[in-house]
Amino acid sequence: MSVAFVLAGGGSLGAAQVGMLQALTGAGITPELIVGTSAGALNGAMLARGADLDGVAQLATIWTGLRRATVFPASPFGAARGLLGRSAALCSPSGLSRVIDRCLAFERIEEAPVRLVVVATNLLDGAEVLLDHGPAAPALLASAAIPGVLPPVEVEGTMLVDGAISHNAPISAAISRGATEVYVLPGGFACGADMTGRPSALAVGLHALTLLVGQRLRHDLTANHGVPVRLVPPLCPVSVAPHDFSQAADLMARALTGTRAWLEDGAPSAAAFARLGPHGH
Repeated sequence: MSVAFVLAGGGSLGAAQVGMLQALTGAGITPELIVGTSAGALNGAMLARGADLDGVAQLATIWTGLRRATVFPASPFGAARGLLGRSAALCSPSGLSRVIDRCLAFERIEEAPVRLVVVATNLLDGAEVLLDHGPAAPALLASAAIPGVLPPVEVEGTMLVDGAISHNAPISAAISRGATEVYVLPGGFACGADMTGRPSALAVGLHALTLLVGQRLRHDLTANHGVPVRLVPPLCPVSVAPHDFSQAADLMARALTGTRAWLEDGAPSAAAFARLGPHGH
């Protein structure tokens, strides 16, 4: 049996995937293939260094040290340039690039110890782009390049943006590469977040993207894939905004507890989640 992990996006809520991975690897469940989108691609690249408890522990250390200013460095000058049409984004990609450099232990995707596929979106036509070879750093940066927030990234002559726009949890990509059992690790969405008042442009953009992610995931889970597809339970309610990285430890702990309970229950299939409403009930 060939096991694949499909790691979805979700901004700062991607920290929950670390708790899921702690439970899965602790139970001896490890992947031969990793497919990652956006924040899930960053987690997947770190996991691809070595899909074991030590690798997940390193990933947890990285997440607990992240802050919004680290990942999305913004300034009034940068925002003004974006509004005036002199820049393609509100934030510089420099912060995320430094995070990616910390995650990577290989220069090219095909050099990863565990097979890795990074999902991005063609900015021109919205098509899904699956990157399984070539330089790893620009591929990961492209996969997490939220339009308007971070600039698009050119890879092999194509301008790419966040993979969540085209396919946040590409189960079919894992199956087409030989997976006979798929574990989907959702990044989650802020189903309990308070979006009243005057949220920032960054907050609104990221929240909207996570809602898109959740809806697309439900659609994907209703398909008949022909192999067992197991969705690790997403966290809900979640009041943490997807640009707030200060709650990573709590998200990891909650996901670890929930995933352990799910495994003890026999890791039921994904069908139940596909029937959930937009707020997780």
